Amino acid sequence: MTEHVSIRLASERVNHCVSSSNDTPRFYTPGEVISGMQDFMRGHGTYVEEDCLKSSVAGVMQKVNKLICVRPLKSRYVGEIGDVVVGRVLEVQQKRWKVETNSRLDSVLQLSSVNLPGGELRRRSAEDEQMMRKHLKEGDLISAEVQSVFTDGSLSLHTRSLKYGKLAQGVLVKVFPSLIKRRKNHFHNLPCGVSMIIGNNGFIWISPKPQGMMVDGNEDEIINYEMQPVDSTDREIIARLKNCIAALVASKMMLDDTSIMFAFEESLKYEEVKELLDPEAMLDIAFLTQHRLNNIMEE
Repeated sequence: MTEHVSIRLASERVNHCVSSSNDTPRFYTPGEVISGMQDFMRGHGTYVEEDCLKSSVAGVMQKVNKLICVRPLKSRYVGEIGDVVVGRVLEVQQKRWKVETNSRLDSVLQLSSVNLPGGELRRRSAEDEQMMRKHLKEGDLISAEVQSVFTDGSLSLHTRSLKYGKLAQGVLVKVFPSLIKRRKNHFHNLPCGVSMIIGNNGFIWISPKPQGMMVDGNEDEIINYEMQPVDSTDREIIARLKNCIAALVASKMMLDDTSIMFAFEESLKYEEVKELLDPEAMLDIAFLTQHRLNNIMEE
């Protein structure tokens, strides 16, 4: 059986920039002079040398009044209290779980910071500690909220609200945290029939329907739900959303429920989901999405 391989010349490479020249932000490289120090204050991503403010990272400048920062395009997640994150359990330790959240250090989820089966509030016993691996084990995905930030920058998480907890069926998409727009709500039930958690840490979870640790306090129901196969229609929608996110990321566009849903709607003219992986299709979707976002801003 003959395989067809798609090869393109570097000269034919698609330029994924969707902004006009007037809207394109100024990109700074490490060591590049941003400004003199007379009128400005030094923020994150900058340093002072020879009375000049210089960039310490490769990124885009952000100015708030007299404060100048440079936001790196590629960086690890720096958590803030109240952030919604999606993470993967790495290790079960004594009275806590270690969780990977795309940050510089592993995050911590204390046994006292999770909802027990049935949602009951009581002190954690030795028996609860022995049952920790039944609650969450290595490899499990969870949604959580940043409860506090330790002095070394590592994060303490909690899943005390019913909207947080173990994630069952779905797909995890990883993007740069700098592309995630901060919103009041990061849990979305999309019109296309699936739900999505847009983690501040750059981990996006797409699933057939809202997830939770327990269903009406019944542990057996959530276990049974984990074993249920996802039908082909939901799988296709999830795959299309995943490819739409990849198209927006390729053009360095900010991600929230609005931009992702616009991209999904624009992608429907491509019948096959795999067509969305072609560079021309990715640029087309990103361009049309940016156009719709611009129209909203003008209104």
